[in-house]
Amino acid sequence: MEPYAAGWLSILPPIIAIGLALVTKEVLSSLLIGILSGTLIYSIGTDANFLMGTLQTGFKVMADKVDFEILIFTSLLGSLVYVVAMSGGTRAYGNWAVQRVKSRRATLFSASGLGILIFIDDYFNCLSVGTVMRPLCDRYNISRAKLAYIIDSTAAPVCIIAPVSSWAAAVGSSLKGNAVFESDMAAFIATIPWNFYALLSILLIIFIIATDFDFGPMRRSEERAAAGDIGSSESSQGAEPPNPNPRGRVIDMLVPITALIVFAVLSLMYSGGYWGDDPQYHTFQAAIGNSSASSSLVWAAFGAVFVAFIFYVPRKLVGFSEFMNGMVEGMKLMLPANIILVLAWALSGVCRDLLQTPQFVESIVTSGGADFSIFLPAVVFIIAAFLAFSTGTAWGTFGILIPIVVPVVQGIDPSLTVVSLSATLAGSVFGDHCSPISDTTILSSAGAGCNHMEHVSTQLPYALVVAVSSAIGYLVAGLSNGNLWLSFGVALLVMVAIVSTLHFMKGKRAAAAA
Repeated sequence: MEPYAAGWLSILPPIIAIGLALVTKEVLSSLLIGILSGTLIYSIGTDANFLMGTLQTGFKVMADKVDFEILIFTSLLGSLVYVVAMSGGTRAYGNWAVQRVKSRRATLFSASGLGILIFIDDYFNCLSVGTVMRPLCDRYNISRAKLAYIIDSTAAPVCIIAPVSSWAAAVGSSLKGNAVFESDMAAFIATIPWNFYALLSILLIIFIIATDFDFGPMRRSEERAAAGDIGSSESSQGAEPPNPNPRGRVIDMLVPITALIVFAVLSLMYSGGYWGDDPQYHTFQAAIGNSSASSSLVWAAFGAVFVAFIFYVPRKLVGFSEFMNGMVEGMKLMLPANIILVLAWALSGVCRDLLQTPQFVESIVTSGGADFSIFLPAVVFIIAAFLAFSTGTAWGTFGILIPIVVPVVQGIDPSLTVVSLSATLAGSVFGDHCSPISDTTILSSAGAGCNHMEHVSTQLPYALVVAVSSAIGYLVAGLSNGNLWLSFGVALLVMVAIVSTLHFMKGKRAAAAA
């Protein structure tokens, strides 16, 4: 199918999908309507059949954009979670953890610490942290929305500042052929201290946990959780099998999860050519940068399921037929998340490939030129955020904007190149972080067992606080000609001021109510 330059109409499909999702709290129909509105615009613009052109194009894009490896990974991980629960390992871990993790705060710090430690890949992070921490969070009546927020905020924001991660590889691939930087990795490392959104997101999590201060819809979710309603999604209700084996031990959960981590690292190294013929990939860092994350995660998940099989079945913790049935039940639990992923990919494909949203954004960026030279980092941050929010993909935004932003900044003010590159990455992560159609957001909901739209609505105020602070930091960076300490200091002060104001207002309302 030939692309059609739809101009401003190219941003309508994601706006329709996101708007409907926020209003109706029903994401599947919202995404489908968004897709069909995009294919309708395409059909009208290309003089195709009004009805059949719209439907045919929609299903064609859906089929083309499906990443089956990711769907297989999520399904296998759902199977792994279920059979681990069948063995009694999950329950045993919960009992063990309750004896050692004595408070809600310690539980939340454990969840965020685990999220930071699993920095290799955001998909792996989302589902693994949820698997391990969900039982413990449930015991302390921590809302699933709070867990989903912690998972999401320690996934992409951590991966984007981790040199050894699939995200570093994605950024590197977008920088290839660019002669501005000495190397792709050197450029990525240079952006880390300037990635205000990622750094401030992590600091906000620490503050929220340490002070037990929540605001917006999250506060209501936490109040309901304290009363016993943790807000689990319908699909997660059956995540715990009816009769887990009472002989299960903590090791029965740790062995498969450890196997998953080990296999993930080894698979990433293998797919990146660590043991291949090309010597340039014979280092850990280079191999990770050259790896295929999706295929590696499939291999890792399959290996972990196999380890679980040989660890449980011979010991009769789980019978052979029970194990197979458990795998099917686990896959069923991931079906809602998988459907949302497919629809989100299709919507992104409609905007990116058919309606040429990237070209429309490019025209906005390049038309500004010197008119906003000192505002360039802040403008780039906002544009990247808008594009990532609309399309639901940070990686796609990297690929679109980095080849545009770097030459534009070089022509306007070369001293702001690293700052603007960082703003591109930060804005992309922000948009991806809070978009209802982002795969990371979807998987965070799935990992936590949280209703997807509840996760979106509860997380959004936190993400906006960090985004506003970051945007002001980038504005200062442009005005100060790239002064890092001044820019980050101002961004941090703004975030502290916003959160302090919210805290003060909460205290006033509590005093008035008393």
